Amino acid sequence: MFVLSLITNPNDMALTPQLVNQLAKETGGQLNWLAQGIACDIIAPKAKDAKQIAYEMYDNLPIDINLIKQQGRRKNLLIADMDSTMIEQECIDELADALGIKPQIADITARAMNGELDFEQALETRVALLKGLERKVIEEIRRERISLAQGGRALVQTMKAYGAHTALISGGFSIFADYIAKRIGFDEAIANQLEFENDRLNGKVTKPIVDANVKLNRLEQLAKEKELQMSQTLAVGDGANDLLMIKAAGLGVALHAKPVFAEQAQVKIDFGDLTALLYLQGYGEDDIIR
Repeated sequence: MFVLSLITNPNDMALTPQLVNQLAKETGGQLNWLAQGIACDIIAPKAKDAKQIAYEMYDNLPIDINLIKQQGRRKNLLIADMDSTMIEQECIDELADALGIKPQIADITARAMNGELDFEQALETRVALLKGLERKVIEEIRRERISLAQGGRALVQTMKAYGAHTALISGGFSIFADYIAKRIGFDEAIANQLEFENDRLNGKVTKPIVDANVKLNRLEQLAKEKELQMSQTLAVGDGANDLLMIKAAGLGVALHAKPVFAEQAQVKIDFGDLTALLYLQGYGEDDIIR
């Protein structure tokens, strides 16, 4: 049995009862509001093309539409990307800004996230350009210029409260990931290690590089350690180096991702914040820990 999931951004609340009732008449199925104005399920829609009907009816409205399996909907493992997923920035671009080379590095970042460049080579190229940046400047950027993505803490804390293991895994840097993981409440964090000499970056990153394969391997390893089926796992990210884990997870979500990447994911969230991942699992507003 499937559920037609309808989610919008909490700051928008574009999902009105009128819109949902109108769609339910077309698709059939049982209505279940998870959060008034924000998230609603149509359980077991009778129309075979329910998702397409919703797309056509809600064309140009900021509503995320996904078809989700009802069985085993709540997941026991969350593995999440960091940059532009659990935080709003790309850390390496902010480091580049401190050296006045943000446009140059941001272009490489964007191309790497779109899958146009080899991830490891692109990372090494960008880190080399950061040579000489002081540790204290990096820490200042981490403290003052990095902001948590909306809904992230609620996502992690709620899943943990219901028994899930949570892992932050990033192709970025541990000096950010360890800090962010603690702030949000992740059980663990994995990221690349920048190398320092005399408290300045030496332009190198310790190998092996955390890339798409490392992310996938950690997902599979954690599932095995926790004695979980892959169907019991959830992965979320926004870039090409997240695609392998998103395809392998029981629920793989492309969050605010580029179209070329989002089209390959099982589920995409273009408008909702990170609490959308809770609504996708059937959590209601009263279940969420904020």
